[in-house]
Amino acid sequence: MKLTADMTTGSAAVEVFDSVLPPEDLFGFAERRNPKRAFIFVSKVLGRYVPVCPLVMRQTYVGLAEQMPIDLPGPVLVVGMAETAIGMGAGVHDALDRDDALYLPTTRHPLSQNMLAHFKEEHSHATHQLMHMPTDPAHRAMLFDAKTLILVDDEATTGKTLHNLAKALSARGISPQRIICTFLTDWSAGKAAAAVASVFPYAHVTSTALANGSYSWTPSNNVALHDLPADIAACGAYDLTRNPDWGRQGIVQNEQMLHADAVPGRRTLVLGTSEFVWQPFLLAESLAKKGEDVRFAAVGRSPIFKGLIITDLIRCQDNYGLGVPNYLYNVDSADYDRIILCVETPANSIDPVLIDALQPEVISLYD
Repeated sequence: MKLTADMTTGSAAVEVFDSVLPPEDLFGFAERRNPKRAFIFVSKVLGRYVPVCPLVMRQTYVGLAEQMPIDLPGPVLVVGMAETAIGMGAGVHDALDRDDALYLPTTRHPLSQNMLAHFKEEHSHATHQLMHMPTDPAHRAMLFDAKTLILVDDEATTGKTLHNLAKALSARGISPQRIICTFLTDWSAGKAAAAVASVFPYAHVTSTALANGSYSWTPSNNVALHDLPADIAACGAYDLTRNPDWGRQGIVQNEQMLHADAVPGRRTLVLGTSEFVWQPFLLAESLAKKGEDVRFAAVGRSPIFKGLIITDLIRCQDNYGLGVPNYLYNVDSADYDRIILCVETPANSIDPVLIDALQPEVISLYD
């Protein structure tokens, strides 16, 4: 099956080889404000750019985990790619349900000088990617003893970013025997797994995805105006180390940290912010289990034009004090009885533009 989309600066196409879901139920196209890559495949099951039922998200995590062998050698290191796939990585880690599995995502918020890795996501609007050294000695031991490495991202096109990450991990002495590249959609036609295998030639490298295929981009002669966010990797104005760690410094298990009242049948939208999406998702899931009609989405850095799958757009400033534009997509506040906005910074750090547009109930991990 071939799907195409015409955009201002060209046309994108994907040839779908196989897909767990009908491709049109899995993703759509959008145009990015990024001259390095003017298109984006927008997932309909991720819970980032399109509001999604928490049950669908949980089923996605479980489905990806179930594609993996049950006899993976441990310890297992799971890496979720910031910003878009950081919650997805946590969900896959959680679905593995292993006591010897460490979740350690990439981040653009350095919490200390004790960093594990720094690498580039070259096509991104925000190129700098970081990884923290775990603070717990037992977690550090799991990291360096890891026999299985699971790399989680929402989509793959060339595999360049995972190649850069693999080189950074290899340089720190991490040498897994088994590597699984896990995606919602893999349009690399095997290039992503091959890129990782070139760094770890002794490892058994495979990939799993809900959809596989190849992509093409045909540029036009049109020139689009681009408004890229500042390419900043920094903690910001607030001390995030005062918060309970949801993953940046390595976790094996965690508990739900956010709570809110539930009213059966109430239409509720729960929003994460930036990389803070796993704990907000757990809140959304708990409300749905109590009978609320819940959807989940997130505010983030990724700059996308309105059009195609993007029907609504709110632009605001980030809540970390970095001066980075943030965006919320496909949210009409009239569709919900209540909107809960979750942040890991103080409640007063939220841009008034976002408050005025949504009139949300704010839940802060910081306060």
